[in-house]
Amino acid sequence: MLSVVIPTLNSERVLVPTLAMLVPGAMSGLVREVIIADAGSNDETLAVADVAGCTVLSSSEALAVRLRAAAAAARGPWLMFLRAGAVLDTTWIDETTHFIEESDRSDGSAAVFRRAVSARASYPALREVFGLLIFGVFGRTSPDQGLVISRRLYDELGGHRDAANDPEADLLARLGRRRVLMLRSGMRNA
Repeated sequence: MLSVVIPTLNSERVLVPTLAMLVPGAMSGLVREVIIADAGSNDETLAVADVAGCTVLSSSEALAVRLRAAAAAARGPWLMFLRAGAVLDTTWIDETTHFIEESDRSDGSAAVFRRAVSARASYPALREVFGLLIFGVFGRTSPDQGLVISRRLYDELGGHRDAANDPEADLLARLGRRRVLMLRSGMRNA
């Protein structure tokens, strides 16, 4: 159902918690595959990905090219783009499944995850409220929030564009405020 795409470059330490978080999703049948779009890591990133059973596409091409190649290689009808180090709340499986089921019956929107703030941060509740306010008023999202998008919508938008300075942020901007739903499940960085 869902192909997860993770761009990496010397990401062995932060990749481990992200892959571990995806295991329950694979066991539930939601995550069909994980594709690592590597930029030529010279640490143990590729070994970590191999042990986890990921498909690895390694290239020295620009990020947009690597992400498009990974999306093209994906077998699932839905794509989830995550950055290495992203860790989702345990509720992400049920919520993502529900979102996909509802989107299949509607207009095909996309979703991002809520930014979770560590409880050890100063004023965590205030930071989360501020982030929700920015999304509610301006519709701004960040690639750090991940992206769940149907392959059909991704292809309609032309995927990640080479000309963009930040192809991930560019894709979110082209999706526009109306087509992006913020899921309640939080995402933090490992």
